[in-house]
Amino acid sequence: MILELLAAGGNAAPQNKFGFAEALEQGGFIAYATVIILGIMSFGSFYILFTKWFEQSKILKQGRELRGSFWKAASLKEGAAKLDKNSAWRQIVDDGIAAEEQHGKMTDALDAHDWLHGSLARSEASINARLASGLPFLATVGATAPFIGLFGTVVGIYRALIAIGLAGSASIDKVAGPVGEALIMTALGLLVAVPAVLAYNYLQSRNKSIAEQLQGFSTDVLANINSKGAVRPAVAAAKAAPAAKPAAAAPKA
Repeated sequence: MILELLAAGGNAAPQNKFGFAEALEQGGFIAYATVIILGIMSFGSFYILFTKWFEQSKILKQGRELRGSFWKAASLKEGAAKLDKNSAWRQIVDDGIAAEEQHGKMTDALDAHDWLHGSLARSEASINARLASGLPFLATVGATAPFIGLFGTVVGIYRALIAIGLAGSASIDKVAGPVGEALIMTALGLLVAVPAVLAYNYLQSRNKSIAEQLQGFSTDVLANINSKGAVRPAVAAAKAAPAAKPAAAAPKA
């Protein structure tokens, strides 16, 4: 009999649920708005990370292929024909060829080297600007996401203090929900900010490497144009032809 009463009393006890969904429900509009904003930031950060990574990888791969084929061509135009039309490397070559042709149409005595150097520098700048697009968003997310999460934390703590004041005591059932909401918002802010900062630094370092390679290639193109094709960087030597097999020994008499 006593066991049955204890079981009935246990079944009648209220079941308090404290989870992510319950915390959002208690937080109301502010909690939902904070989570939605952080979700948009997180999605945008990962989208930029993957799209820029693929773009950078494509340029780096084209740069590796360029070393073995481009400079073996007889002229810049012939070498450019071997490159992808949408390639950053093709853009530099095309801009250099166009600048050389435009210089002959000028009436002012402008030094060809200065004109070509400026044209190629503008081409490099446009490519670097395209590669850097999206990175400011990552920097913004990394800098602001913790504060957006902190805003949700402050609201959660405020609601916990209100609950304590209304109840007259800091009982766990009155405080657990708002405090749990506050901790969740802090964790979400950090969860969004940390990947954004890591992605920004990673992509920035790859952009720096690409910019250095583009600058070196631009310098080689400029030297080739100014020397009328006489100056070009060393290319991989062609594979040596296999050595001829030794002649068979003459049979003995």
